[in-house]
Amino acid sequence: MASSLTSKSILGSTKPGSSSLSPELRRLSSPAVQISIRTQTKKNLQIQATGSSYGTHFRVSTFGESHGGGVGCIIDGCPPRIPLSESDLQFDLDRRRPGQSRITTPRKETDTCRISSGVSEGMTTGTPIHVFVPNTDQRGLDYSEMSVAYRPSHADATYDMKYGVRSVQGGGRSSARETIGRVAPGALAKKILKQFAGTEILAYVSQVHQVVLPEDLVDHENLTLEQIENNIVRCPNPEYAEKMIAAIDAVRTKGNSVGGVVTCIARNAPRGLGTPVFDKLEAELAKACMSLPATKGFEFGSGFSGTFLTGLEHNDEFYADENGRIRTKTNRSGGIQGGISNGEIINMRVAFKPTSTIGRKQNTVTRDKKETEMIARGRHDPCVVPRAVPMVEAMVALVLVDQLMAQYAQCHLFPINPELQEPLRTASPVEFEQPQNAAAL
Repeated sequence: MASSLTSKSILGSTKPGSSSLSPELRRLSSPAVQISIRTQTKKNLQIQATGSSYGTHFRVSTFGESHGGGVGCIIDGCPPRIPLSESDLQFDLDRRRPGQSRITTPRKETDTCRISSGVSEGMTTGTPIHVFVPNTDQRGLDYSEMSVAYRPSHADATYDMKYGVRSVQGGGRSSARETIGRVAPGALAKKILKQFAGTEILAYVSQVHQVVLPEDLVDHENLTLEQIENNIVRCPNPEYAEKMIAAIDAVRTKGNSVGGVVTCIARNAPRGLGTPVFDKLEAELAKACMSLPATKGFEFGSGFSGTFLTGLEHNDEFYADENGRIRTKTNRSGGIQGGISNGEIINMRVAFKPTSTIGRKQNTVTRDKKETEMIARGRHDPCVVPRAVPMVEAMVALVLVDQLMAQYAQCHLFPINPELQEPLRTASPVEFEQPQNAAAL
């Protein structure tokens, strides 16, 4: 119930001839005395659960926990008539799944997805798409210590501080297993972006601990998925890949962990994506990428290194190419200026901390506030960045497809200004491979 105030004048507005007021009140008739009467009106209160959904036009909500029955997502706002099957999503889920190699967690999950709504006869229907992946290799007893004591730098303590209760086995929603519900829709988003605008999104490992891949060793114009997937650490340079693998092996055998950096690029992203002021494209990308587990930093373009340059050194000068398109000679802006994409390669870097759950003795406290020591059990990645590559790609794709739909809705409903704007769609978009029964649809 909410309160409202209604002001009623009791003096100076009485009907002519009224004699209901006492002489004392009539002496106060100028100015009029205002009495505020508080009345009760109904107000509908709505509590909206937050934190598990992303996107406005292409909206994804994830669900499930590490040691529950399974994990997945609901995709709302997907355009209709797009060919889609489980195999379209499975490729990236396989890149994310545990047990891939000796430098990832030994947990064995096939992560086989199942689409149960939103697709009919191989085509999206425009209605919500439900994707589910069952959990099959849970070991709840590995987390018996965690039910009593908190893992240092993990979300155990803060979940208790917030909710007063938590899912102990596997870390619940704080587990990276939740990212299955991001990678699956991210694969669909990448497919839409590729078909509609020719946009490609590629991520790779550019740093593991103190092994840093020099930027000039990667050609972003010609980088391929095959180069990235050519080794277990997902670094496109074979020499540095071996150094990174060795760095992970060195801590893995000691029950320790290391962090690293994932670099991500988006080629052929349409111009005009992003909205000033609070919804700038880089702000949306930062939010999306920083929502991934274990992230500790985000930068795009020149990032923090740009602070060492002067304006003359940092500015990207414009020129007109052979096709009459406005381009920039350099790309320190990272493909985004004023919060809006400019058509150059969008590039960003995401920093991941060392895995917090390690097999080494550490000091901590119990839930009843007693100091103790802990050696965490369970199966965990000695370094998260090799498996984080498809996660970063997914979040970037979800941002770009949502922004693409927003741009189309606002700025391309009516004919564009061809002197200043470009069509969102590529001149020769990549055509979807239609399902065999598409002609009957």
